[in-house]
Amino acid sequence: MQAQHSIAAGVLDVAWHETGPADGPPVILMHGFPYDIHSYEEVAPLLGAAGCRVLVPYMRGYGATRFRSKSTMRSGEQASFGADLLAFMDALKIPSAVLAGYDWGGRAACVVAALWPERCAGLVSVNAYNIQNIARAMTPELPEQEHRMWYQYYLHGERGAAGLARHRREFTHLLWKLWSPTWNFDEATFARTAAAFDNEDFVEVVVHSYRHRFGLVEGDPAYADIERRLAAQPVIAVPTITMDGADDGVRKPSGAEVFAARFSGPRSHRILPGIGHNPPQETPRVFADAVLELVGARR
Repeated sequence: MQAQHSIAAGVLDVAWHETGPADGPPVILMHGFPYDIHSYEEVAPLLGAAGCRVLVPYMRGYGATRFRSKSTMRSGEQASFGADLLAFMDALKIPSAVLAGYDWGGRAACVVAALWPERCAGLVSVNAYNIQNIARAMTPELPEQEHRMWYQYYLHGERGAAGLARHRREFTHLLWKLWSPTWNFDEATFARTAAAFDNEDFVEVVVHSYRHRFGLVEGDPAYADIERRLAAQPVIAVPTITMDGADDGVRKPSGAEVFAARFSGPRSHRILPGIGHNPPQETPRVFADAVLELVGARR
C-alpha cells in the first residue's frame, strides 16, 4: 500500500493512498498511533470494490506527510488532528465524507463530526467518543486503567522522549503487542508500518500529543479556538457506529450507555470479541462493513 498522491492542505503537504472510483461516495480512513495507512490495507480495497472513493492519508508526523514550514509548531494536540482532516477535505474539494478511524485518527474524525457536522456524512469511531476532556485529565483513574497508560506518563519526561527517539521501533513494537494481545502480526507487517515512524517530526509530534492531553504544555495558538470548543465536550449528531475491541490493551470496552450523552444522532455500538486496539487491521471485513452501513444509509 503506497501513498500515491500529495497535496498542500493547511500547514501540511499530506500524502495519501486512494482507491475506488473517483465519482464514488467519499470515505476517509484515519490511522492511529503508532500505526499508519497499512492499517487499511485490506479495508480500502473492500470499500473500493463496493464503489466508494477511498482516501487514506498519513497523519502529521508519519510517512511522507510533511510540514510545509519549519516554523510551524509540531503540535500533536487533538485540535490539530481535526484541523488537518478538514484542510485535507478542503484541498480535495470534498464537501462531505464518511469518516472512520481509531486512536489519533478516530479523534480527528470525532473532532470534525462534532464541530463541522455538515462535513461528516457518517462516523465510525473506535473507543466511542474520542474527544479528550483535558480539564479532567489530571483526575486519576482506577489503578487497573492507570497502568495501561504507562507509555503516556513515560513520554511526559525528557528520558521518555529520548527513549522514543532512540528506540522508536522497539517502543512501538511493544505497544503493538500490549495493545492487541490476540493479534498475531508478523514482523514484515510491523516493518511496513514502522518505516512511517522515520518521519523527521514523528517524535516531536508524539511527545507533544501525550503532554498536551494532560495540560502539561501549551498548544499551538493557531488551534486555540478549536480547543476552546472541544473543551465544552460537544455532542456528535451525525449517524455513528462506535466499536471497542474486547481485548483492547489501552481501553477496556465500554457499554453503549457510557458515552450516550455525547451522541445525539443515530448510533450503534459494538464489542468485537478477540480484537485489540487496531480493529481495521485485525478484523478488516467487520470494519469495512460498518463503513458500508453508513455509506448505504447516506445513499
